[in-house]
Amino acid sequence: MSRIGKKPVAIPAGVKVEVGDGALTVTGKKGTLSRPIPGSVAVEVSGSAATVTLRDEGARNLYGMYRTLLANMVQGVGEGFTRTLEIVGVGYKAEVKPGGLHLALGYSHPVIFPLPPGITAEVEANTVIKVSGSDKELVGQTAARIRKLRKPDVYKNKGIRYRGERLVKKVGKAAGK
Repeated sequence: MSRIGKKPVAIPAGVKVEVGDGALTVTGKKGTLSRPIPGSVAVEVSGSAATVTLRDEGARNLYGMYRTLLANMVQGVGEGFTRTLEIVGVGYKAEVKPGGLHLALGYSHPVIFPLPPGITAEVEANTVIKVSGSDKELVGQTAARIRKLRKPDVYKNKGIRYRGERLVKKVGKAAGK
């Protein structure tokens, strides 16, 4: 059995977990998240904890995954998730406007990135973007799509990177002589 799947998920005060009609719904102060549950996995809520069990031993690969998904949903509606991006480069900047995130990334035109529903962006000092929301998967995907607009360059170390991401700077062609 999965070691992760055996652990019960603690449900904090203010968060409500409901199971019904083949779906798992978690409601809290940051919103509501819902996810379908396959028939081979069962979620049982008792008091301030929820446990994931298997109905079919052939689906052991889903056991730990659905426990982790449930834990992420509970944490997301309670506290939320945040990914921080840094913009490095001369003239590179970001602004939050009603149309979405407006980025100047060294192209001949400004890049307008529309934010998906449920995701908010906050810009600090024109070069730090904080992407936050209740769905961990959507926050990570949105941050990855923003980073993809100008990936970090390994020769000049310019571009959009995650906070704390280390880049190994490569030497140029002239340094090899």
